[in-house]
Amino acid sequence: MVLGVPLAFALHAMRGAARAVARALVLIPLVLPPVVGGLALLYAFGRRGLLGEAVGGSLAFTTTAVVLAQTFVALPFMVVAVESALAARTGRHEAVAATLGASRTRILATVTLPALGPALATGAVLAFARALGEFGATLTFAGSLEGVTRTAPLEVYLARETDPGAAAALSLVMVAIAIVVVAVAYRPVGSAR
Repeated sequence: MVLGVPLAFALHAMRGAARAVARALVLIPLVLPPVVGGLALLYAFGRRGLLGEAVGGSLAFTTTAVVLAQTFVALPFMVVAVESALAARTGRHEAVAATLGASRTRILATVTLPALGPALATGAVLAFARALGEFGATLTFAGSLEGVTRTAPLEVYLARETDPGAAAALSLVMVAIAIVVVAVAYRPVGSAR
């Protein structure tokens, strides 16, 4: 949410070719194979990566790498949800608030963000679900170090060879979480207010 919401607002404000290019860059993780995304992160933030030295050395194979990989693959879900909701708004309520003397910050906090509530919730839930199930980028960029970078999907993958029962149990837990996430994300929105 910290990155996705401002990015959605920025994309919504852009016009022309810059908007198309920026949107394409933000949405690349949706179509990019996750392993390729992991390699891109490795080449960007690894020991010999483009930004590795700028961030104080390699981020690869650390807990931070897990967060970066999951953010990389999940961010588009948040951006798409919020940008779509912004595109559907006319700006009429914001204009009325401005004529009544509200500052831009107050309009954002009391008019725009509350109106985007369902989109924010949907985007957050879908981004969480995508991050929870991330496998390829995480394995490639963060590895599978027990107690450091091993996520639930990686644990299922490894357990299927040595303990199929544990892999099945963890898989069922993840299926249950996925069902709850989808149910929460796509629950009917009440019209009574």
